[in-house]
Amino acid sequence: MRPARRLPRPRTLRARLTFGLVVLLAVSCAAVGLAAVVGLNGFLTQRLDEQLAQVGTRFPESLEHKGALPDDHDGDEHGDTRRLATGTFGARLLDGRVTHKGLIRSGDPSADLAVHLTAADRARLAGVPADGRPHTVDLSALGDYRVVASAGRDRDVLIAGLPLEPVEATVHRLELVAGIVFGLALVVTGVAGALWVRWSLRPLSRVADTATRVSELPLASGVVALPARAPEADPRGEVGQVAGAFNRMLGHVEDALTKRHASEERLRSFAADASHELRTPVASVRGHAELALLHPGPVPAEVTRALERIAAESSRMGEMVDDLLLLARLDAGRPLERGPVDLTRLVLDAVTDARAAGPGHRWTLDLPEEPVTVPGDTHRLHQVLANLLANARLHTPEGTKVTVTLETGAGGVSEAAGEASGTATGTGSGTARLSVHDDGPGVPEELRPGVFERFTRAEHRRRPDASGGGAGLGLSIVAAVVEAHGGRVVLDSRPGATTFTVLLPLGDVSSG
Repeated sequence: MRPARRLPRPRTLRARLTFGLVVLLAVSCAAVGLAAVVGLNGFLTQRLDEQLAQVGTRFPESLEHKGALPDDHDGDEHGDTRRLATGTFGARLLDGRVTHKGLIRSGDPSADLAVHLTAADRARLAGVPADGRPHTVDLSALGDYRVVASAGRDRDVLIAGLPLEPVEATVHRLELVAGIVFGLALVVTGVAGALWVRWSLRPLSRVADTATRVSELPLASGVVALPARAPEADPRGEVGQVAGAFNRMLGHVEDALTKRHASEERLRSFAADASHELRTPVASVRGHAELALLHPGPVPAEVTRALERIAAESSRMGEMVDDLLLLARLDAGRPLERGPVDLTRLVLDAVTDARAAGPGHRWTLDLPEEPVTVPGDTHRLHQVLANLLANARLHTPEGTKVTVTLETGAGGVSEAAGEASGTATGTGSGTARLSVHDDGPGVPEELRPGVFERFTRAEHRRRPDASGGGAGLGLSIVAAVVEAHGGRVVLDSRPGATTFTVLLPLGDVSSG
């Protein structure tokens, strides 16, 4: 069996309040209408029973004696029956059988006494108890009747009845009028209630609009300007309390973001100043170590080895200081040099250097026939490519095939990034796509989310026999330099296939 479909439920608070208001009014109208119908039906039935009591047994007795009442000799027998209401029914039963029956249709009982009763009608009349109390029976030829059965003087049963049709017609008319009036009331109340609820919830809608604008702000870093606060409402109401609490929360968030930004600025300034100040002593240490190694006199082997390690580590520290200084400057938003950069020539030079540094790897190129030129800083873009090639060389075993591909395509950087990750395509001003692919073991899964963060280093490198290495700043420099050029870098890695894709806007390079 197919599951029953649930009725749609209102989702918004406005719709729920309006729906609840209409439902409550509908229940109230139904209760009032039911009470009115039941009350009117009972009242009219009681009045009919009183009329039936006034009729008594005169009409059924007149049927038995052909219009002459047994104890009435004043000559007014027919006058009594003529004063009976139209539709009055009478019947005489003897031993459970209907012997006489009649109906007043035009006010003259002698004019139309023939009434057709079915066997079921006769059985219903025979089943009425002769207790002198009103009962309701359904006569197929006449409809519903209110009848009273009384015992006669000849061991017979005399039945008198009045039609329920006037009562039912009046009750049905009330039901129709009540249905129309209550229906219109529900419609009017629904519309008016919706407008009223909408007007009452306007402050809450403003709070929602403000929250939506806040949710669209880039809160991750940098200066964040929060939108205007939500309009204040009556603090004694729930909506006013929500608006007030939301505004206080925005104030706390703004203070926290301001303090965070100030802390970030101080940290960037400290990193830049420290890196700048460390460059001179590090270079001095390296220079003194290299000078000591050039001493012509005899030097113990242990001292020579120590001086070589000092020179190597000071050189490594100098590179780290330069990288930190570069990152600090990029974080501070300092502009890079901007000029036409021949990516094709840059790739050729970088791959030539990588082939010399890693002869155990297989290096291949896939370049377009026409040179690809982008606006940017030649030195920094060369550093990006050198870091990616060094990452592939150091973190993969010998014999790994590394393929560098350069191509151009339609579409902006965002669309090209989506296409590189397999999520979107698009068209735009044009994008240069530079990818470094290797068939090594791949980037560990737990490292992929933060691979472009600073000082990210895997404890187990992709190349098992690799030793030494950097400080985990290479890929963070790649991401920072590419973003400074208005581009993006995307990683797609799995065992046997790792690809770093750099996307740069082609832009206008005519002016440099």
